[in-house]
Amino acid sequence: MIVFLRSISAEFAKILTTRMWWILALVLFFYIALLAGGLAALFGGINTGAIGPGAAGTPGGAPPVDSLPPLIYSFASSVGYVFPVLIGALATTGEFRHQTLTPTFLATPRRLGVLGAKGTSMFVVGALYGAIALAASVGIGALVMNGFGIDPQLADSATWALVGRSVLAMALWATIGVGLGVLVPNQVATIVIVLAFTQFVEPLLRLASSFTEVTAGIGQYLPGAASDALVGASFFSVASAPSSSTASLEWWQGGLVLLAYAAAAGIAGYFSSWKKDVT
Repeated sequence: MIVFLRSISAEFAKILTTRMWWILALVLFFYIALLAGGLAALFGGINTGAIGPGAAGTPGGAPPVDSLPPLIYSFASSVGYVFPVLIGALATTGEFRHQTLTPTFLATPRRLGVLGAKGTSMFVVGALYGAIALAASVGIGALVMNGFGIDPQLADSATWALVGRSVLAMALWATIGVGLGVLVPNQVATIVIVLAFTQFVEPLLRLASSFTEVTAGIGQYLPGAASDALVGASFFSVASAPSSSTASLEWWQGGLVLLAYAAAAGIAGYFSSWKKDVT
C-alpha cells in the first residue's frame, strides 16, 4: 500500500509540474462559461419574450423554464468532457513519447500498480476539471438566468445532485483517457482519435441512433450517452428532433458503462503496450 501511495504521489508530481494541465483547465473554464452564459441568455430571452422563439435554432424550440437550469449546468460534462479525456490521454502517451516509463518501471517494477496509480491520480484530476467546468456553467449560467428573472434552482437538492454526478462523470472520463493513452501510445494518433470521436463520430452516431427504438436502445450505450445518463441532463436532448427516440439509462447504469469503457481500454492497453519492453 505504501508503494502504491508513493506511485500516486509521483503521478501527481508528473502532471502538476507541467503547464498542460492548467492551460487545459483555463480553456475549459472560459469555453464552458461562454457556452453556458450565451445559451442561458438566449433561452432566457426567449422564455421572457425578449427574443423571438425562432432564434433558438432547435427542433423543439426553447426548453421550458423549469428544465433550463439543469440543461445549462450540464454543459460542464456534456460539452466539457473532452478536456479530462485529453489530459488523461496526454498524461499516458507523454510517458511513451518522452520515455519516462523506463525510470518509472525501474523504480516500481509492478507495472499494473503503476497503471493503477496513474488511473487513480487522473480520476482526481478529472474531478478537479469537473469542478472547474461547473464553476463556469453554474456560476455564469445561474448569474445570467437570474438576470432574466429565471430561478437558477440553486436551493434545489436535485441541482446539487446533478453537480455531484457531473464531477463523477468528468473523473471517469479522465480514466477513459488514461486507458485510451495506454491502448494507443502514439500521442498524435490519440489526440486525433479523441477529437474526431468526441466532436464528430459520436454526435453523428447518437443522431443516427435516435430515429428508431431499436437503434436508440443501442445508442444509449455510447460513452457520451452514458455520461449524459449519469449526469441526468444534456443539451443533446434539446438539439434532437421531437419525434426521435430518446432511450436513456439510469444514472447509475450510465456510470457503470463509463467505468466499463475505462476498464476495457486500460486492460486492452495493459496487454498490448504497457507490458512490452519500453527501453
